[in-house]
Amino acid sequence: MTYCKHDVPLEMICNRCENLGVTQTHNVQFGGDHYVNMAVQPWTAMESWMTPEQFNGFLRGNVIKYVARCSAKGSEREDLLKAIHYLEKLLDRVPE
Repeated sequence: MTYCKHDVPLEMICNRCENLGVTQTHNVQFGGDHYVNMAVQPWTAMESWMTPEQFNGFLRGNVIKYVARCSAKGSEREDLLKAIHYLEKLLDRVPE
């Protein structure tokens, strides 16, 4: 099971994350917790340093990377979850 940084299962909505205006993708990490435990996550820094087009390209590139390597390295399921995670972050940035 995957949890947000407040230990709420992602199948549920964490009121603290929602109140902070933080998306679930920001609070989730597959394959460890080394990023979600940082004061500033790398993709938060990149998002502030890059143009919107550059950051969207970064997210798309990671989707491609994890899908392309999923059957060649480690856990196929974990790489596919990582690809979905980057795709969800990209969807968070696309207006409805």
